[in-house]
Formats: sequence, structure tokens, C-alpha cells
Amino acid sequence: MANIKPIRSATDHDAALARIFELMDTEPDSQKGDELDVLVDLVELYESKHVPMGYPNPIAAIEFRMDQAGLRPRDLISFIGSRSKVSEILSGKRAITMPMARALHEHLGIPADVLLREPDVNFNDQLADIEWDRFPVNSMAKLGWIPDASGLPGCAEQIMRDLINRAGGLDVARAALYRKSDHVRANAKTDAYALKAWCWQVLARANEERPTAHYKRGTVTLGLLRKVARLSWSEDGPRLAKELLAKDGISLVIERHLPKTYLDGVALRLGDGRPVIGLTLRYDRIDKFWFCLLHELAHVGRHMDNDRGEAFVDDHTLRKLGGRREDPRETQADEWAEEALVPRTVWEASAVRDRPTTMAVMNLANALQVHPAIVAGKVRYERQNYRLLSQFVGTGEVRRQFGMGP
Repeated sequence: MANIKPIRSATDHDAALARIFELMDTEPDSQKGDELDVLVDLVELYESKHVPMGYPNPIAAIEFRMDQAGLRPRDLISFIGSRSKVSEILSGKRAITMPMARALHEHLGIPADVLLREPDVNFNDQLADIEWDRFPVNSMAKLGWIPDASGLPGCAEQIMRDLINRAGGLDVARAALYRKSDHVRANAKTDAYALKAWCWQVLARANEERPTAHYKRGTVTLGLLRKVARLSWSEDGPRLAKELLAKDGISLVIERHLPKTYLDGVALRLGDGRPVIGLTLRYDRIDKFWFCLLHELAHVGRHMDNDRGEAFVDDHTLRKLGGRREDPRETQADEWAEEALVPRTVWEASAVRDRPTTMAVMNLANALQVHPAIVAGKVRYERQNYRLLSQFVGTGEVRRQFGMGP
């Protein structure tokens, strides 16, 4: 065997490669064959330490696998989405998205890190399909939730992962991952990324400002809702409601809505099981505040105590919208909220139903010890006439109590 030396430099590496090329046709189990084997081992050792290999071209990897499996471009449509997308991917005009990579990995066996050119890609990451740049970080910065990110391109993922950690981690955030459904009270025009961001912000605030009391299942009953409703009689009712709920381990977070969320309220949970009620006050009226608060509380008592994984998202402009199927749990939450504010038997016997005069509204509110806005709001909703009794509804009053501007 020739005198073989260790490879310590690029010059040694080039010389070894040249010698390997000369020995490529050597018979195995010969002196030169042994020299070839040793040189190959030495080159591989040197390159593993000094030569950055990078990732194979993902297009070449797809084409190689297609050739192996006898596939045509049209066979990739079910993995990539359409004939035009397949063409754009194979020509390098379109980037491979996470869902595409997942499908190609699962069905063609192409390694995930090759397809995405990222080390240690884990398709079991429950946030893997998220397109981070779709989060409205600029709007979030304007609301003061995060630092101004306008000069930091590509920072959306880090910002949102930090927010998820503040909310209590992935297990908590997962419940607020919005999925479209025909049976929830969520607007079809909702931007799912804006809604996720809003829910995570509410959870983060609740996690950082959590009540000292622990929550006990079964705490939220119709009786508690009635107790909360009576606080509306006080001028400081909304603030008092927040304090009362905190004593039972329930967080109430008021947070301005993000554009395209079409949101009034949510019912969520922290990691330790404490309920979180989030309200946007996008319609800042006293009657709206009390109905939204009690509706979300009803979800906690009637539904979430039985299933800790549930979360509810509500756009109450969709109530009584004709031709629309709705989850019966939304109707059940409405029933508790309405009954706590104005009991059905009292409402049906009241003169205000037929003659909604100022005096009739005041008389019923006094009898129930609730804010007149609640009675006026029920009249306006029942008649679907929001010009009636507008002097009672207290527009702009609730945000003021929570130190928020108009």
C-alpha cells in the first residue's frame, strides 16, 4: 500500500480526491483497493469536520423520489394542492409551505429538513402549520401589547412564541387555536390569526395578573350570575364584577379588539384550570357589557366545568341570525344570561313589553335592582329596534371604568 498520510489541509484534501479518482476502477481486495478504502475514510473524516455540506436541493429531492416511484407531476397534486402549484414548486417559482412539506414527507418519505432546509424540523410541533407572518404584529404594537416591530422584519414568530409563553405555554394556547365551524358563534369573516393573537393576549394578561383565589368547579351557577347582575345597580358595577369574580378565582380581562376579529367575548382557561373571561367592549354600552359577561360566565358553568379543553368565542351580532345553524350551547348560555338579568316570568308579566315607556323601564329596573340599561337593552333586542330608549344604554361608560380611552 502506498504511504498514506493524514489529511490536514485543503491541499491534502485535493490530493486525496485526485488519488481516489485514479483508483476508482481498482479491483476490491487488492493492495490498491485497500488504499482506496482508506483514502475514502480519511476524506469523509476531513469533510465532516471542515466542509459544510448544507442541505440537498428540495426540488432535486422531490424529483429523485418521483423517479424512484415512477410518479408524474400530476401525481403530486394531492400533496401540493393544484396543477399550477405543482408546476411552480418544481420550477422553483413557489416556496414549499409547511403543509406541503408535511404531505410530501408523509407520503413520499422525503426528510422534513431537506424539504424545508431547516435542522431538526418536527412535524409533531402543534404550531408547525402556522404562518407566523400573518399575525397582525403592527396592530398589536399599536395597542401596546408588544414593542414596535415595524423595523424588525421576520420577527413575528419570536414575538408570537413569546406571547404564547406568557399565556402559559403551548398546552394553554392550544385551546385558543381557532378552527372554523358552522356551529360556533364566530363570524365567517374573522381573521383566524388576529383572533388567535387576541386570545393569547387575554390569556397572557390573565396569567400575569391571576387572582390569588383558586377556582372550584361548580362555582358558576345561575345564582352566581344573578348576584353578578345585581352589581349593575351600582355606578361602579363593572369594576365590582371584576373584583367579585376574582374572589372565586375567575379572571376578567378587558382588551380592545384587533381588526377583523368581529369579537365580543371569549371564555378560556389557564393552565391551572382557572376560567378567563375576555371582553372587547367593541360596542361600549352598559347593556352589552352585562349580557356579554354573563353569557361567557354561563359557558363556564354549563359547559367548561365539564370539559376543561373547551373554549368559546362569541360574536353576539350573530344572535337570531336567520338561516344559520348554531351550537345549542350558545342558546343555553343565552338562556342563563337572560334569566339572570331579567327572569322570563317577570318579563312576560311586565308592562314594559307592550309599552316600553321611560317610566316602565325605570319601574322594572327598580323592581329587579338592575341597571335601567339592561331593561332597555332587552326591549331593543326583542323588538330589533335600536333607536328605542337609547338614552338608557350608557354608551362609552364601561371603558371609562376600566381606565380605557374612547
